[in-house]
Amino acid sequence: MVGSRRVGVSCVLYPGVVSLFEFHSSRERESDGGALYARPRRKIVKRVTLLAGAAWLAFAAVGVEAATYVLNDPAQTLIGVPASEVTQQEDTLLDVARRNGLGYEEIARANPGVDMWLPGAGRQLVLPTQRIIPDVERTGIVVNLPEHRLYFFPKAKRGQPPTVITYAISIGRMDWSTPLGVTQIVAKNRNPIWYPTKSVLAEHAANGDPLPRIVPPGPDNPLGAYAMRLGIPGGAYLIHGTNKPAGVGMQNTHGCMRLYPEDIEALFPLVPLRTQVRIINEPVKLGWVGGELYMEAHRPLDRMGDPQEPDLKVLEGMLLKAAADRPVAINWDLARKTLQDAQGIPTVVALEVESEMDVEQPQAPPAASPGGR
Repeated sequence: MVGSRRVGVSCVLYPGVVSLFEFHSSRERESDGGALYARPRRKIVKRVTLLAGAAWLAFAAVGVEAATYVLNDPAQTLIGVPASEVTQQEDTLLDVARRNGLGYEEIARANPGVDMWLPGAGRQLVLPTQRIIPDVERTGIVVNLPEHRLYFFPKAKRGQPPTVITYAISIGRMDWSTPLGVTQIVAKNRNPIWYPTKSVLAEHAANGDPLPRIVPPGPDNPLGAYAMRLGIPGGAYLIHGTNKPAGVGMQNTHGCMRLYPEDIEALFPLVPLRTQVRIINEPVKLGWVGGELYMEAHRPLDRMGDPQEPDLKVLEGMLLKAAADRPVAINWDLARKTLQDAQGIPTVVALEVESEMDVEQPQAPPAASPGGR
């Protein structure tokens, strides 16, 4: 490590809760690539969650389904609150997900090992209803592919604070990836007619499931009741509803972004023509809340939509950049675990500190796995 110091810090988070972090002074800028991980010495014994009273009241007032958040601070990074729900005998995970504005991938990753169709009665499920706003311009629509989620930033009325509305979405599967970049809404249609592309017609024909060249509005139309066309060359990319809501939140479309019927019905009238749409690939998000740095991780995808192993080197760079302007204690072990688990749950992985407390020099950390992955 160049031009920096690294010392162990025993940080007391709350009375009786102690966990080991690694201190990085604000002078730290560079990494030697292999010496960023503290030797494991103590497990975190409590997950720290910050619940702002005002944010909770605003969230409770609109309900989980609305997924609308008032940003009283324009720089606010964390929205929503952690939640859970106890299943009933007739519930599937998809039922619980839809009731809470979540998609398939979100509910599955947050509850590993739970049967999607038969979770059983009385099981307490984790609901990933807290999230970090992607670190991009807060204009129009932002779609984060690894997150399977859409954010809409409506234009704020004069004298009113900005808001953000967020919905679960399906994205393009691996052989029909959703393209990245900035575009706009160029057309809007109620009760749209579906004109399958030649490639889609050929795929269905090859699978013994031929499609008509024109699919009229109705229960057999996979676009649902509303569609918004993007200005991507070819004109085949849409934000639309669905006639198969159980698939929302999966990577299963021909490149379009698919919402629950009730969500596209709510979003459609709010989005004017020529609204900017930014499609990003941001599997790891960071956000400061007071003196705590939250990290949210999702399964990475490459540009073609193929799932990838998480890249530890990228994570190192992101954390050091986030800590560059302040003295910070980073819990590298927890950050690595959060990255590997990819549950989409914001987790505190660093704390801003006032001084170097309980200083002790750590031993050489273990080397990262080959390739830094």
